[in-house]
Amino acid sequence: MLTSTQELLETARRNVYAIGAFNVYNLEGVKAVITAAEAASSPVMLQLHPSALKYGKAPLVALCMESARRATVPVSVHLDHSTSAQDIRLALESGVRSIMADGSPLSYEENRAFTRDMTALCHEYGAVVEAEIGRISGTEDGLTIAEKEAKMTDPDQALEFVHFAKVDSLAVTIGNVHGEYKSPPRLDFPRLEKIRRMLDLPLVLHGASGLPEDMISRSIQLGVCKFNVNTEVRQAYMEALKDEICGDSPKDLLEIAGEAIAAMAEVITDKLHLFGSVGKAHLHETPYARSLAAYEQA
Repeated sequence: MLTSTQELLETARRNVYAIGAFNVYNLEGVKAVITAAEAASSPVMLQLHPSALKYGKAPLVALCMESARRATVPVSVHLDHSTSAQDIRLALESGVRSIMADGSPLSYEENRAFTRDMTALCHEYGAVVEAEIGRISGTEDGLTIAEKEAKMTDPDQALEFVHFAKVDSLAVTIGNVHGEYKSPPRLDFPRLEKIRRMLDLPLVLHGASGLPEDMISRSIQLGVCKFNVNTEVRQAYMEALKDEICGDSPKDLLEIAGEAIAAMAEVITDKLHLFGSVGKAHLHETPYARSLAAYEQA
C-alpha cells in the first residue's frame, strides 16, 4: 500500500517506534525490502539515493512506486540526499512525494535558501520534505566527508532553520556517520534531547548501519522515528553474489538473484526488529493512507 511518508513518521512518533528507510538500487533490493516488510507486517520506506536515480532514472522510480502500491503493508518512496533541483523535479514528476532536500554540504545560509526553495517546490506537488542540519562524516555512495568537516546539529540553529524553510522532518547529526563506524559509535543524546524539546516534528537519524541496539532504542525514546540503512544491506548483497558466483556449484542467474534477495532481507528483518516496527503495519491503515493508495492506483 503506497502511503504518505508523513503518515508513517507521525504514526511511528506517536507510538514510539521508528520506520526503516532502506536504500535500493535495483529489482533485487526492492524485492528484499518488500519481502522483509510483508513477512514482518511492518511499515517501511524505499529510498533512492541520487546515484541510484542517475543510474535507473524514471524506470527505477516506477519500479519502486508500483512495488509500493502492490505491497500488503504501508510503503513510501523517498528521494534521499538530493542536492540537485533537477533531480528533485525529476522525482516529483515521476510521482515521488517524499524528498530529502540536502543542503548540508553548503554554508548554513545557502542551506537555508536551497531548502526553502526546494520545500516550496515540493509542497506544490503535495510532497513532504526532509532536510539536514550539520554534516555527517563518513562515506556514502562515493561521497566522502572528512571527519574534521563534520559538524553536529546546533539545536537553536535547527529551530530557526525549520521555521524559515518550513520542512516536514529533520535529519540530525549527533555523532552518527555514513558507512561503517571505524570506532565504537558515540551519540550525543543530550543534544538530541534538546532538539526534541525545541522542535515538534519527526526527527531522522542517518547512518544507522552498525548502531547498537541500546543506541537505537535511546534514539527512538528521544524522538527519532526514521532510520536510514544502506551499508549493511549493500554488503549482504555483494557478499551473497560473491559466494554464489565463486562457489563450486554453478547456479542459474535467477537462483543467484534469489540468494542475494534472501541475504538482504535477513539484514532488513533484523533492522525492523531493532526499530520496533514489526507488527505495526495495522497502525497505518488510516483513512488518509487508504485514500492516498486509492488515488495512486486510480
